[in-house]
Amino acid sequence: MQREGSALHGLGVVFIKEVSDHLTSVRMRVLEWLIVLVGIVTVFFTIQEIKESTAEDPFLFLKLFSATQEQRLSFAVFMTFLVPLVAIGLGFDSVNSEFNRRTLSRILAQPIYRDALLFGKFFAGLFTLSVSLVALWLIVIGLGLVTLGLPPNAEEMARAFIFLLVVICYAGVWLALAMLFSIIFRSAATAALVTLGLWLFLTFIWSMLADVIGGAVVTSGDPETQILAKQYLQRLSPSTLFSEVVVTILNPSTRSLGPIYFSQLQGAILGAPLPLSESVIIAWPQMVGMFASMIIVFVIGYVIFQRQEVRA
Repeated sequence: MQREGSALHGLGVVFIKEVSDHLTSVRMRVLEWLIVLVGIVTVFFTIQEIKESTAEDPFLFLKLFSATQEQRLSFAVFMTFLVPLVAIGLGFDSVNSEFNRRTLSRILAQPIYRDALLFGKFFAGLFTLSVSLVALWLIVIGLGLVTLGLPPNAEEMARAFIFLLVVICYAGVWLALAMLFSIIFRSAATAALVTLGLWLFLTFIWSMLADVIGGAVVTSGDPETQILAKQYLQRLSPSTLFSEVVVTILNPSTRSLGPIYFSQLQGAILGAPLPLSESVIIAWPQMVGMFASMIIVFVIGYVIFQRQEVRA
């Protein structure tokens, strides 16, 4: 009990200190303004597209987050690229900076355990990202209310809120990955380059590579088997999981994230929206996979950090 109380106290101390550092740092201000400005500009153009091309739509408010047919880029697409960059910017030097400043041994000399230090840094970074994303989400909602002149219904707000939670979880994956390389590499520049390189690989290259690998591994003539194999390989990327969840949640007419069988179309009206519960069921494996990825990456970093030697 005494160790648990001391660990919680150390976790709280590290959490408050790291949150204060994040919120007052120049780097965080730059990242916040970058994501806010890009998000607002994207929503502005989306609103123009909605006014010009969208007729009566029961989910008009969701178009603020997803792309219309005439618009390829949307708020959700920009989140796919910007959120990892902000998360990496917060986490690439979270641990190795303590090594380089020779302050880690001093911190651990206090009644602060290693696990409390690592958990405090991760939760502080995730909390800072969450505050920024919630503020941006509220700005988008406010702009929609002012410009469209229509309030969202309950299901639209529920889908938008689930989208916010998914974005926060997506940010947590890249924050955990950045912290992992911050633990492995003592150089902050090396950790940042490796994390950014892995992000570029998983976001832009892996989908094409997965198609090649899936086609080579599955040699049977069944096209559905090849498609499923390629999709399973592509879903090793957090960006793919995030994109599939976003499509399902923000587009209620999405009925499947894989091949659609005739049994799924029996009695269905093409283009008819699905209830929120069914959309969540479709996207649930991707949600769980993204959350599990965050936990697995953090646990790997936790184990490595516990085994590292701290020198004075």
